[in-house]
Amino acid sequence: MNFKSAKELVGLSLMLLCAAGDCAAPADALFREGVEACRAGQYTAAAQAFRNSLTQQPASGTLLNLGISEWRRGRVGEAVLSWEQAAWLDPFNKDARNNLLFAREVAQLEPPDFTWYEVASTWLPASTWAWIAGGSLWLAVAMVTLPGILRVRKTAWHQTMAALGLVVFLLSIPAYAGVVTRAQFGIVLEKNTRLGLTPTQEAEAVASLSAGETARKLRVRGEYYFIRTQRGSGWVERRQLGLLCPAAE
Repeated sequence: MNFKSAKELVGLSLMLLCAAGDCAAPADALFREGVEACRAGQYTAAAQAFRNSLTQQPASGTLLNLGISEWRRGRVGEAVLSWEQAAWLDPFNKDARNNLLFAREVAQLEPPDFTWYEVASTWLPASTWAWIAGGSLWLAVAMVTLPGILRVRKTAWHQTMAALGLVVFLLSIPAYAGVVTRAQFGIVLEKNTRLGLTPTQEAEAVASLSAGETARKLRVRGEYYFIRTQRGSGWVERRQLGLLCPAAE
């Protein structure tokens, strides 16, 4: 697929999703305002309405449409971040994943360099892994301790459930760890973002990053993040990197 045809295909996909968005996302006034503005081609107003909606009710569908509005404004980094966050909230949001694939093909961006356990963490919503790990551990503990507390005879059934809970807990730990480390990934928001050698305005440039590139945040110093990208490691201003999980900032 060449650049021109891919761009046309992305545009068609985004228009259809925007028109159908009000069927998939929360039906509040701000969201409807954003959808109407998007349909009218007023993408700046649409993006603002969707952002206002997200402050009241974070939702994967709202992030999907915010990404559409930002893409139409030519803000590739903001669009990719919105679709990544939509997939973070709802890994089953196929529209968000499809838009990410198309956008990265058009902008010639590499996908995130996740480890195997980070990939596993994308199979279910982040909060679900915490519930699975916690619930299975408590099940195992309960099956071991409750018979003694209740003064009932421990049976093979109790042992089986305890073993099952322990196995599920052990299997869920890598995915839960992947959620924690994946939260440190971010998206470069501005084109020609300078990757600096030091956390200063006068730093020597290590590389120039494109909007929409993925980076792993390693540490923070003041208003700067030290990040690792496929172009190298260095410092960027915090405002130039949007994290997949804003709570990780």
